[in-house]
Amino acid sequence: MIPIENGKIEWNSRQKLIEELKRIHDLGWIDAKRLDSLKNVLPCSSSNCGGYTLEAELGITPNGYSEPDYLGWEIKQFGVSQFDKLDSSIITLMTPEPTGGYYVIKGIDSFIRYYGYKDKLGREARYNFGGIYKINKTHTTTGLTLIIDGYEPESKRIKNSDGYIGLVDAKGTIAASWSFSSLLKHWNTKHANACYVPSMRRSDEFLYPFSKQQYCFGNTVMLGTGTDFSFMLDQLANGNLYYDPGIKLELQIEGVRRQVIKRRSQFRIQSRNLKYLYHQNEIKDLKSET
Repeated sequence: MIPIENGKIEWNSRQKLIEELKRIHDLGWIDAKRLDSLKNVLPCSSSNCGGYTLEAELGITPNGYSEPDYLGWEIKQFGVSQFDKLDSSIITLMTPEPTGGYYVIKGIDSFIRYYGYKDKLGREARYNFGGIYKINKTHTTTGLTLIIDGYEPESKRIKNSDGYIGLVDAKGTIAASWSFSSLLKHWNTKHANACYVPSMRRSDEFLYPFSKQQYCFGNTVMLGTGTDFSFMLDQLANGNLYYDPGIKLELQIEGVRRQVIKRRSQFRIQSRNLKYLYHQNEIKDLKSET
């Protein structure tokens, strides 16, 4: 456990993080990889292996705990086309499952079938639930509107501790919701101290030894320290933070008919707006570290 005093992480853990990120930056291109629960290094072949590769270098194993990733820091990697263009990337802040609404009461299967839609690319036996949902704007495909209940944007205060973020349909039915209480602990614990690291990706079928892609990590990182749940709600209320799910249901027939469901409830933000989520922000040039 990393000592934290008055909401500020101990200095030596910050310095250790900076040293490790500089080491990883200095490695240049790294084969895409990931760690399993036993810290065995495995190849990573999907197009979003940047985070796994960075975590593998830091020795971070996959887990379902709502705790920071590394020495008390939440580590977030994000892809860029050039390391001097860091302000326009989209970053997934968290992926919490809904705690209420039709999604919970009826189950995700019924939710996708009722509020989702057939695959737009024509793939058979597949239903999707996706799109970008911003506060008080109705999505044209699903007819759902994202709302905040219990937060007052003018004063930037939570007025109801039993409030929630929700998706509602035209009849006022709550399709899915996330209670403040479920989000607050996760946010304040995971994001009290966060580090955002840019990466670039290249792919080549001749890359050796494992994967066909590699990643390199930039020398400029952002450190955010100290946060408040109301900061997140404020960014949601003004439209900078939004819900961008990637939920799907696939029916498969392999001798026996079965269905596969992918759960992915993402809350995302553009990198230029990260600074509004923290009390203190620092842009750190790793090259300045000796």
